[in-house]
Amino acid sequence: MEHLGKTTWVIAEGYIPPGSTGSDEAFISHETACMLNTGDAPANVEVTLFFSDRDPVGPYRMTIAPRRTLHMRFNDLTTPETVPLGTDYASVIRSDVPIVVQHTRLDSRQAELAIMTTMAWPAA
Repeated sequence: MEHLGKTTWVIAEGYIPPGSTGSDEAFISHETACMLNTGDAPANVEVTLFFSDRDPVGPYRMTIAPRRTLHMRFNDLTTPETVPLGTDYASVIRSDVPIVVQHTRLDSRQAELAIMTTMAWPAA
């Protein structure tokens, strides 16, 4: 199957709420980059984070198997450093093969949960 998508994606908006109403992982406030690799080769992905008050951090590296999806929670990124909670950031996602990227946030700071999702911007 052909590789659908682009090799560079941008998510200009990023923020992991610092609090959650629940302790179950499904209800912890989080940000996710949902990435789809439709091709026959693995996608080697690098994520770099940008902040308003300090130098960028990254790359965070991961591989998406052929014809698979990866829902990468920014909360789970730890190397080279943990993504800070309650801090604005943006991300640039680069892949060696075309992929598709969607951005999702779950905000569970109050009992009435809020979720938003949108396509990332395909830069190249």
